[in-house]
Amino acid sequence: MRSNILITLTSLAVASAYPGPPPPPGPGPKYDFKRPGPNDSRGPCPMLNALANHGFFPRSGKNISIDQIVSGIDLALNLDPASSRPVAEFGATTSTTGNPQTVNLADMAAHGVIEHDGSLSRADAITGNANTLNPSIYATFIANFAGKTVITIPDAAKARRARIAAARAINPNFVFTAREDEFSRFETSLYLAVFGTGTIGNAPKKWVEVMFCEERIPYKEGYVRPTDVITNDDLVELATKLITA
Repeated sequence: MRSNILITLTSLAVASAYPGPPPPPGPGPKYDFKRPGPNDSRGPCPMLNALANHGFFPRSGKNISIDQIVSGIDLALNLDPASSRPVAEFGATTSTTGNPQTVNLADMAAHGVIEHDGSLSRADAITGNANTLNPSIYATFIANFAGKTVITIPDAAKARRARIAAARAINPNFVFTAREDEFSRFETSLYLAVFGTGTIGNAPKKWVEVMFCEERIPYKEGYVRPTDVITNDDLVELATKLITA
């Protein structure tokens, strides 16, 4: 009888410590990180590349449907499809697959759609390879957070402005209209929302580094899929704060 009571109490304690199932999916075999092979397709967006590297959509990075992109982003990041679908559809306008509903990640390197001047980690199309990480540009970006363990909204705003100014200074054909500015702020808002706390920001710098440098979701460093859905309103609020920070 005593042992049964202890077992029951232990079960209740475990249940209270874990009030529900873990956020799906965790770093399990199906979603293990695997580096892309030489024939795999990767593009200018490190987050999309990371999701392919974890198998949230086809690891080949080829012939990915808009629905697969949207569901993969939701499954990994808990981002509202109302935010991800327009971006996926916009990216698919670069498709070379012959099917307007699918796209290769490398297709998104087409200048002026997903890829844009003033990237935080890529060179501008006119000055170099805009599709892969540029170590020098990335080092300059991450240096804005030297000595810090979290990236605040003002930190992120300063780093974004500095990168845009640097790119503008060396690119005689620099293009940064209201559309590019909006998309750039969306990208910064996204890493703040996904890795930080809602609309507060404060993304762990290490997690951001892992995403940019390794194109890996920082599960090993402690990332867990957010419990609350990241909504379009959240991203708009963060993007607005980036203007005034």
